[in-house]
Amino acid sequence: MSSRTLRRRLHHGDVDGKRQEHYDTSGLDSLSEPLLDDDDYIESNKTCTLEDIWDDERKKAQVHWTFLFSNLIEQWAQWLANLVLGSGSLIGRLLSFPSTALNGQNNKMLPPSLNPLQEERLRNLQQRLEVPFDGSKTEHQDALKQLWKLAYPDRELPSLKSDLWKEMGWQGSDPSTDFRGGGFISLENLIFFALKYPDSFQRLLHKQDGTRAEWEYPFAVAGINISFMLAQMLDLQAGVPSSLPGIRFLQLLEEDEMAFDNLYCVTFQMMDAQWLAKRATYMEFNDVLKSTKTQLERELSLDDISSVKDLPAYNMLR
Repeated sequence: MSSRTLRRRLHHGDVDGKRQEHYDTSGLDSLSEPLLDDDDYIESNKTCTLEDIWDDERKKAQVHWTFLFSNLIEQWAQWLANLVLGSGSLIGRLLSFPSTALNGQNNKMLPPSLNPLQEERLRNLQQRLEVPFDGSKTEHQDALKQLWKLAYPDRELPSLKSDLWKEMGWQGSDPSTDFRGGGFISLENLIFFALKYPDSFQRLLHKQDGTRAEWEYPFAVAGINISFMLAQMLDLQAGVPSSLPGIRFLQLLEEDEMAFDNLYCVTFQMMDAQWLAKRATYMEFNDVLKSTKTQLERELSLDDISSVKDLPAYNMLR
């Protein structure tokens, strides 16, 4: 296998941002002897007396009552906090809280109320996310052909099954097998990137920035990963997003109907910058994607971000 082929490959298990790990348990069958001999166990318990048993029971009782009192104190504290800091109290009115409240689990918030424009745009985006890639559909075949023409305007269009697709960063000769968790929207994202920011698209496609690794990330499959990661991070599978980044994204969506696609372009450029900064190689792609997600969440949480163009990383696009 040539190094060029190795630079372009990425396992299907990485499409959803997770490595498929397999653990070899065959060695466990060779443990025919117990780790602690039975004789040793019996000898260590000979000195146990009735007094020891009573001591153990008293300790258990103490732990039980301590647990009950701790729960009672916690409940009283929660009740007092609700009474003093409730939305109808004086202190509650004086304190400035955001319009959405934390529910205390998994960095989630109470879903916000959406205006009609947000509802419509969110519904349209969620419908796009539900469309799987179907290689038998003419529309999807045409989209692949369009992507090739945008990527390589001076080259002849190959057949839909050709080893030439590997040069764009597909895993095999048939790109339709690589979409999986990304769906058709991931192809739309790549086309949008090529149309809206052609210079950045070409530079990332051809790995023109910085000092590159010998084993580079495959461009097209990396794009599918980014689409999938964004949909997860922004909580777009939910009826109404309740994650912190998702709620912030709804504000961006109100300003820009194509906020998801624009954010995708920013994220792709951000990922490549992380790749170069970490001097990463092929096997470290998932780590780079996690770092990209962290940076994007941080930028979305900044004040005065009302559109994708307000994000600091947007300035990297050309």
